[in-house]
Amino acid sequence: MGSTFSGLNTALTSLYAQRRGLDVTGQNIANASTEGYTRQRVRMVANNGGLNPGVYSTTDQVGAGVKVASLERGRSGYLEERGRTEHGNAAYLANQTAAYSQIEDVFAEPSDTAIQARMHDMWDAWNDVANNWQDPSTRSSLIERATTVATSLNDAQASLSNQFTANGNEMSTYADQVNTLATNIAKMNQIVVAKQANLQPNEMMDDRDRAVMQLAELAGATTIEQPNGALNVFLGQGPLVAGFTARQVKVVGPPTLDGISATSQVGLQWTDTGGAVAAGGAMGSMIDTMNTVIPNITAQLDKVAQKLADTVNVQHRGGYSADGTTDLDFFTGEVDATVVTAKSIKVAVSDPAQVAFSSQNPISSDPNVAGSINHDVADKLTDIGASGTGPDQTYQQMIGQLGVAAQASGRRSDIQNSVRDQVDTDRTAESGVNLDEEMTNLLTYQRGYEAASRVLTTVDSMLDQLINRTGLVGR
Repeated sequence: MGSTFSGLNTALTSLYAQRRGLDVTGQNIANASTEGYTRQRVRMVANNGGLNPGVYSTTDQVGAGVKVASLERGRSGYLEERGRTEHGNAAYLANQTAAYSQIEDVFAEPSDTAIQARMHDMWDAWNDVANNWQDPSTRSSLIERATTVATSLNDAQASLSNQFTANGNEMSTYADQVNTLATNIAKMNQIVVAKQANLQPNEMMDDRDRAVMQLAELAGATTIEQPNGALNVFLGQGPLVAGFTARQVKVVGPPTLDGISATSQVGLQWTDTGGAVAAGGAMGSMIDTMNTVIPNITAQLDKVAQKLADTVNVQHRGGYSADGTTDLDFFTGEVDATVVTAKSIKVAVSDPAQVAFSSQNPISSDPNVAGSINHDVADKLTDIGASGTGPDQTYQQMIGQLGVAAQASGRRSDIQNSVRDQVDTDRTAESGVNLDEEMTNLLTYQRGYEAASRVLTTVDSMLDQLINRTGLVGR
């Protein structure tokens, strides 16, 4: 038969369980606004009564009360991993969009002070020379405007180079952050020890999840949770954190834009093995920007500079200047006019008297020639601006391609941000604290505690009646 005293234990277990529920509910309410906090729930299970049969004994005991089996975190492993993936993708596209925006700011097209407008000014200056070649001021103005075009190309290349260097410096900072986060996650995997000791490291698991999310945004990290509670973290297919061990990464590659080539590129590398790290997130975007986006734009800008030099020089070499000079290059590079880049282009002519404008020598000894000087070379150079195959067209194609790429990146980023926000909404619905729900739980546990207290008082009163107030009849 069940003992009356067992009622005391049943009520006592309920007091413990309801009090635990009150404690956990209070913790949830206290952290309702804490970023990254995961709501906790008390999972209660009924204690079984006596289940071991005896030869001369039976029991009608209905149970032995209640106990707290565990404190569960309101997290979905699937949603968390999906969230890390979407955050990593969003960080990649946001960084790409920012990179394109900076490049567009370099060229600032359309604008009255941008390269396109300055090339138009230069072609107009050639027209002024054609109309009034006898006036040295027109040729001086031409040299000044051509120098402005060359300087604008120089400045654009320098800005792209500075953007490359800034990305490299930021990459190094991000690599340090990745290493620090990996070390911290490895330390927080001591959660395994806590679980083995039947402790509840839920808050530490929240801290670990926040660190992993940062890694996902920085480098596209993914995870695999182990049965013992440890969280292994991967960059690409390579393990960054395995149990209590963390690996380190470093940035490798040329420190300047001039060093980038097909065989020499920027990347992430494992410090222990020297193998390449397949990074995503913001760092993956920066690697692509430094290895592909900026070098491609620079190469196209070099084509504009080369096209400009070749087109002008071929006409200028065949013409005569006011002092009779011929076979002179108008634009040149670091060494000569054969190889001209946006970084090296400059005006080779400094004396207005050496600006070629005619196919006839103005100081020819032949009076028939000297008396009928034309300005056909200047006319041909004037027409280059409107040519469909000139440097202006090459530059416009470059700006058009840049605009399309920037717009596509921006749209993809907006779409990805919507996907990320939707996943975050689902994650918050799963793991966030709902104050209305917590208030309901608070009342439930409060009433449960009061009821268990009443049971305890009632059983105590019954036992008091039985033990202290029951006497022998007729004695």
